[in-house]
Amino acid sequence: MSVQMELHKIVISEMKEQQIIVLQEVDGERTFPIVIGSAEAHAIHRRLNGDTTPRPLTHDLLANVISQLGGTVERIEITHLQSHTFFASIHIRIGGKTIAIDSRPSDAIALGIATMVPIFVAEDVLKQVC
Repeated sequence: MSVQMELHKIVISEMKEQQIIVLQEVDGERTFPIVIGSAEAHAIHRRLNGDTTPRPLTHDLLANVISQLGGTVERIEITHLQSHTFFASIHIRIGGKTIAIDSRPSDAIALGIATMVPIFVAEDVLKQVC
């Protein structure tokens, strides 16, 4: 079973390469941080601020490709935690079926923010981190 989460905050430090996003349970109080790369953090931050770029960035490009191929991103899910590494999937509906594509959580969340879809986290992941 998965729990719907939302991006609670993003912490960007110009002094460090790794940045932090914090997810919070939509109908609860659980939160947890995920360390992400600087590029993904800035992509998420730009999207949240409504900043546009003259050309599509990577996550916008991926959203455009999915759309042009007739698909829609349905949801993002952080599926498991292994050896201190989170794993995620991007759920795409295309041709009447939904497929799950393996992804880094940072890329999946950046795409989820770009396409405004819900983010879910597997309950067993929450039990490990909260």
